[in-house]
Amino acid sequence: QVQLVESGGGLVQAGGSLRLSCVVSGPSFSVYGMGWFRHALGKEREFVGGINTIGSQTYYADFVKGRFTINRDNDKNTVYLQMSMLKPEDTAVYYCARKSLRSNTYYDYSGYDYWGMGTQVTVSS
Repeated sequence: QVQLVESGGGLVQAGGSLRLSCVVSGPSFSVYGMGWFRHALGKEREFVGGINTIGSQTYYADFVKGRFTINRDNDKNTVYLQMSMLKPEDTAVYYCARKSLRSNTYYDYSGYDYWGMGTQVTVSS
């Protein structure tokens, strides 16, 4: 059974940093791409970033480029989202997700087959 558990969220001031972690239980973590999404109140769920199986390729939404970094540790079955220069508009619940082997895109949430429960990130101004 596959489970994804996020951690690391919290309250931070604008300009601050947080690192989110997502531990994935279940087989063959290293053969799956991973993604991070977020969902803010009153907004649609949106893609934040993704990373390929070996961590050699990353993908980011325009609004986080230069501020957020995704990496993974396949020995620990963990994917990370390092967030810096946080803004109040980054406030959201952040979810990690496992990309389906049948999907050919990281950007569309429909291409992911397992999701975590999310972790709240709140950025105060």
